[in-house]
Amino acid sequence: MGAIDADAHVVECEQTFEYLPNEYKDYKPRVMVQKTSDVQLLDNEGFAQKEFWVIDGRLQPKEGNIGHNTTKESREMANISSRLSHMKELGIDVQVLYPTVFLRPITQDPTAEYALCYSYNRWMADIWKNAPDQLRWVVMPPLLSMDKVEEELRFAKDHGACAVFLRGLECERRLDNPYFYPMYKLAEDLDLAIGFHSGNNSFSHHGVYNTESGFGKAKLPVVASFHSLLSKGVPAMFPKLRWGFVEVSAEWVPYALNDLEIRMRRRGKRMSKSIMKENNFFVACQVTDDLPYVLEHSGESQLVVGTDYGHSDTSTEIEAIRKLKADGKVAPAIADKILDSNARTLYGL
Repeated sequence: MGAIDADAHVVECEQTFEYLPNEYKDYKPRVMVQKTSDVQLLDNEGFAQKEFWVIDGRLQPKEGNIGHNTTKESREMANISSRLSHMKELGIDVQVLYPTVFLRPITQDPTAEYALCYSYNRWMADIWKNAPDQLRWVVMPPLLSMDKVEEELRFAKDHGACAVFLRGLECERRLDNPYFYPMYKLAEDLDLAIGFHSGNNSFSHHGVYNTESGFGKAKLPVVASFHSLLSKGVPAMFPKLRWGFVEVSAEWVPYALNDLEIRMRRRGKRMSKSIMKENNFFVACQVTDDLPYVLEHSGESQLVVGTDYGHSDTSTEIEAIRKLKADGKVAPAIADKILDSNARTLYGL
């Protein structure tokens, strides 16, 4: 039985945006290096941030969420052999790679967004070619240009992608909005999962919580998407589509399902006790979760686990694979499902 890291990261570098076609070169992100004499911002581990992105005229953190228990060359994929060696050391057979810079709002310009997604997706395709059985990834869809989404998803499917990246809010819309239905149908047809990752792409919402730790601006919007999609019955419209909710822990699942059951009862409906399984919903747990309690509500087939490799925040546990195997919180057979077969089902591996 192998082990699949359902949430690992790449940290973008200048090479990420070297794939821009000539007509989009003006949208290439630049790196700004802060003078050491200036007042310094600290990253999540207390180290001074020295580099920042300038993207579409806005300053974005480049080093705000770096896990210093990984090497720069591994998290930026400059040395893929180093990354693979570290995965082997950690007991990881496959990593599903999520972005870093795109966890927050980047631009409201459709052309800029398309250019950035285009380059990122080609960078990831080149990374995948080096280890197609061990490095899988989630595609960045240019959601402000729905006419270009199919081009990107089809390219990604042919080049190792296994899911579509979404944040808890997109295009100033909830994810149960019909605006996204064509993309859901396309993902279903291409056998790509939907990967909701901690983060949001709403400038207004992000601004309200800008100085907050990340709980309100990044994590809760994903929990709300879980609830609203089920409440509106959206998954039933795409019965073969698989939905993952990543890097938001899993202890909220009982609360969300209890609230949903109460609301459905008031409408004269009965909620199935297997609603997650019936709707192909998967949630990435953390080793700090009360897993026996969560499993009572989620079922043993709907949880996966990720390390948050490359980052350093409340969801990060680079030893998650080893700990889940060793800590005895759940039976070995259930741990094996969380570590392997559940993730294979979610991502179609």
